[in-house]
Amino acid sequence: MAGSLVAAFAAYGIWGFRATAVLGFAVRSSTPLALAAMCGILCERTGVIDIGIEGQMLLGAFAGFFGAAAFGVVAGVFAAVAVGALVGAFLALCAVTWRVDQIIAGAVINIAAAGFTSFLYRPGRVIGSLPAWRIPLLGDLPLLGPVLFRAQPLTYLTVVVVIGLQVTLVRTPWGRRTTAVGEHPGAADTVGIDVARYRYGNVVAGGALAGLAGALLSVEITGSFDRGMTAGRGFLALAIVIMGRWKPVAAWAAALFFGVLTGLVNQLNFGQVIDIPPQFVAMLPYATTIVVLAIFGTRVRPPAAAGRPYP
Repeated sequence: MAGSLVAAFAAYGIWGFRATAVLGFAVRSSTPLALAAMCGILCERTGVIDIGIEGQMLLGAFAGFFGAAAFGVVAGVFAAVAVGALVGAFLALCAVTWRVDQIIAGAVINIAAAGFTSFLYRPGRVIGSLPAWRIPLLGDLPLLGPVLFRAQPLTYLTVVVVIGLQVTLVRTPWGRRTTAVGEHPGAADTVGIDVARYRYGNVVAGGALAGLAGALLSVEITGSFDRGMTAGRGFLALAIVIMGRWKPVAAWAAALFFGVLTGLVNQLNFGQVIDIPPQFVAMLPYATTIVVLAIFGTRVRPPAAAGRPYP
């Protein structure tokens, strides 16, 4: 009997550790996806499709890392946000003022960001990731404490951004006007809403969030920068926007789903429970995205004016 109890507690400890590892990985990996998805939601809810999230994240990661290496971590984060906002302003200029096709404008941003960061890239020192902030009492909770309440500062900021954006989009005049601009810009213009100003503001703010997502990768998670380190996360964020039905909290849940999926497969693989090639592990979230979008993509409706210039 005593031996059975010891074995049971040992098994609980092993699987508890694995659960903590999986959930911790899910939170870390889903946070940049959630921020990037907030960029897509802000842009599309106001009528602009931002295909350039990948490029904005990559430029944010680049600016964040080298800004942190030169002037400190806080300066690096602000540099990433500023660069993302600047690229967002360029996208707004193309989409709103110049009336360029939004898909092409976003693709240009992605190609330019990949080329720019590769050309200027120089191997640099690892700056060290941001330290975790432990919340008293809550950080001591079993399982959830290490996962949710011993996180790094940008992770906590992401929670504030997601909840704040959900509330403001639903409960404030700005949110209702943003929705009107994305659904019926002509009607919004008729009642005195400045369509161009709202589109500019939301796209620039979305770019800032994408830059922050890039900084989270290079400054908080890895403490380093490498070519193409975003690895398609910007495109995955666009799929998460659709899965979340253009709602911030739902998109955050979709990002956590992909984080849990990847973390679970990694634990099964590294623990030698099953033998999965690492290439398959890297591919799994994207393959799952295709399947989920094929099933649910036809059941959701994007903002009616998304991708359409006005007037």
